[in-house]
Amino acid sequence: MSDDTIQAIFERHAGEHGELISILQDIQAEHGYLSEQALRMVAAHRQRSLVDVYGVATFYRCFSLKPRGRHLLTACTGTACHVRGAAQLVARLEQELGVKAGETTPDGQFTLERVNCLGACALGPILVVDGHYFSRVDGAELKRILTSTCGQRAKPLKSARPAVVPRKAAPAARKALARLAVGG
Repeated sequence: MSDDTIQAIFERHAGEHGELISILQDIQAEHGYLSEQALRMVAAHRQRSLVDVYGVATFYRCFSLKPRGRHLLTACTGTACHVRGAAQLVARLEQELGVKAGETTPDGQFTLERVNCLGACALGPILVVDGHYFSRVDGAELKRILTSTCGQRAKPLKSARPAVVPRKAAPAARKALARLAVGG
């Protein structure tokens, strides 16, 4: 991210009360994560210590200090989702994507995260893909979600259509979808 881009963000929020979080949100929206360089620039601009800015960036779950994939998959593992199969869902996602929760696929397409509660307990297990909530996710629904996400548009509809691997899907996504298609 260029210094000019960050400077423009500073100017957009000039004079706002409590603008630190807004600035960090805008930087992350532009860059995909909060780099050390960006945090240092924010600290200098706001005349705050790097520790203060880092503390805010690590306190809120919405911020990431590591690059995230193009698609963010967030699985709820709270009690209600857990008893409805969230652990199996996360294990299946880890297996299919080839990464553990908290990691990003080598091709940069997917980041898998786990959270303690998403507030939709009666509908679990819940999977959030790029901001879209999917309820009662099972194996067939997971196939459809990943297939749809590889096609760039995840739609929260319940159906059990067979997986179709898009021709232009990234390598890790194609491999994961191929395993799902054969029931692996």
